[in-house]
Amino acid sequence: MKKFTVDNTGKFMAQELDVLFLAAHRDDTEIVCGGTVIKLVDRGYRVGLLDLTAGEMGTRGTSADREAEAVDAARIMGVAVRENLGLPDAGLRNIPEYQQKIVEVLRRLRPQMVVLPYWKQRHPDHREAGNLGYDACYLAGLQKYDAPGEPHRPTRIMYSSNLRDVRHSFLIDVSDQFERKLAAVAAYRTQFGTSEGAREIFNPGVDIFEYMTVWARHLGHQIRVKYAEGFTIKEYLAVDDPLQLPGRSI
Repeated sequence: MKKFTVDNTGKFMAQELDVLFLAAHRDDTEIVCGGTVIKLVDRGYRVGLLDLTAGEMGTRGTSADREAEAVDAARIMGVAVRENLGLPDAGLRNIPEYQQKIVEVLRRLRPQMVVLPYWKQRHPDHREAGNLGYDACYLAGLQKYDAPGEPHRPTRIMYSSNLRDVRHSFLIDVSDQFERKLAAVAAYRTQFGTSEGAREIFNPGVDIFEYMTVWARHLGHQIRVKYAEGFTIKEYLAVDDPLQLPGRSI
């Protein structure tokens, strides 16, 4: 598994990325699309995570606890970079001040692809994270936008629509990565380390590990694999040779 790089303060060192996953809170990416993170790492891509808040409003644990757990989860997934912007938990807004902070990260890490939270969400922070990320991706490419770094705009934006009851644009086979995904989520011991916590935080009344497994099995069955995660894109894909499309219809 590819290792991340840390500096002498224990922080992840920033380097240019292939893919950046953006989320409102530590543990969001692991829960929703951690299998895909690991699969991309397995394939040799440089993958990074950007958490917008420190999770200080969470009922369980402290922001310091969650920081240490996020480091453990990042080691399990093998990502190259993990950063946190420290924006207010339960207070994300799509405003210029927050957009600029994300633009600075995009210009420094220069990912080819950015993965954002799906745009319809119950939690306001999750919804705003997707809006913030999309607008920042556009602004980061403006020559005259006032932020450090050279202009850079990702060429692909995907939305992690896994765990959403929607028509996904495509599914990714994460069968070989699923157990590591579960381990990455389990690294958040203050959140999911007890049966009570596992049943109360993400989807009240439902065990988080059972919930992830059932969804992944359901999506996996749609493409004839054991486990899968779902994603949505807003644009059409151009297909030159339809006979080379993967999968089968019947």
